[in-house]
Amino acid sequence: MRRDVFQAIADPVRRDIIELLSKESLTINEVADKFEISRPAISKHLKILNECDIIAIDKKGRERYCKIQPQQLIPAFLWMEQYKVLWEGKLDSFERYLMELKSKKEDNE
Repeated sequence: MRRDVFQAIADPVRRDIIELLSKESLTINEVADKFEISRPAISKHLKILNECDIIAIDKKGRERYCKIQPQQLIPAFLWMEQYKVLWEGKLDSFERYLMELKSKKEDNE
């Protein structure tokens, strides 16, 4: 099954792996050590990230190193960017509403 970047970032564990690898390249075992789930589960997540070309896995001797390929995340960032203004407006509106409620509460006290 061919996956895309959106499927890859849909899972919180994969997002955590992406964040982890954005700081440094790690072996598969080092990645697994950072999580409290089974190594086979981590291997499955890494496989999906690799299939989506979000990470590359390079073999060096007996170790396999995972490194991020951030350029593959660009489609997701571009898609999310179009909604940034919408959500900022909604959050600003919600903040104003909360401030009004707080002000009314203080006036009634």
